Amino acid sequence: MKTPLYLFPGGKPKTVTFSYDDGVVQDERLIEVLNRYNLKGTFNINSGMDYRDGHIKQTPENIQRIYAGHEIACHAEYHAGMDRIAATDAMREIWNDRVKLEQVSGQMVAGFAYPCGQYSERVVEILKCAGIEYARTTENCERNRYIPDDFLLWKPTCHHSKALDLMDAFLNEKRLLLQIFYIWGHSYEFDRNNNWDLLDKICEKISGHDDIWYATNIEICRYIKAIRSLVTSANGNKIYNPTAQTIWFANGWEADKISCVKPGETVEF
Repeated sequence: MKTPLYLFPGGKPKTVTFSYDDGVVQDERLIEVLNRYNLKGTFNINSGMDYRDGHIKQTPENIQRIYAGHEIACHAEYHAGMDRIAATDAMREIWNDRVKLEQVSGQMVAGFAYPCGQYSERVVEILKCAGIEYARTTENCERNRYIPDDFLLWKPTCHHSKALDLMDAFLNEKRLLLQIFYIWGHSYEFDRNNNWDLLDKICEKISGHDDIWYATNIEICRYIKAIRSLVTSANGNKIYNPTAQTIWFANGWEADKISCVKPGETVEF
């Protein structure tokens, strides 16, 4: 009996996502580059701040326009270290940020990036109570482009400064294995380091590949959760899809036998 190998939408084994913090004015220039290469990003915003370490933040009236086509996620209302404040204050930081961002963006906001990468088991439980579906750390995982077991402890692949050095192994991978190349950073760093050309090089190299799904953080999170919700028969030859997403898979290791199971459908292979 062959085992189904689950793939990303369109039968693609790889996905690429970007995540940038703080909602600063440089995001607009970054998004122009992402759009030029048909890439998607997630932008983590502190809704209560006008400045962040001296960097000017986006104004609320511009958020919906600037971030159109990309995901907006929480980053705590005032960028408080979640592991150093009372539980009620942590909930307020997360909840208020979510409410404000939904109001100004028109999006349903369900993602989070830990301020300064700080988290604890208590913070994870608070995020669950606040309706957050995933949370990104700053602990890079350069040797393992893995699917996280727990999306509330999602480790990115690398900071954008390391992306070009690590990209070839990802791009050259030919096996039908689900892999994520997750790039994160702060858009103001390109100003500070005078290296906006680095962003162009990254985007040019990683874009336009037929075996890559270009997605936001929440799209990846929800797709993987949908895979994990599939129901398999006892003998392993049937799959039932109880979710609202079409799920793609290969029949064994044969790339030419790619199928999908639609919402509410049962397939036999």
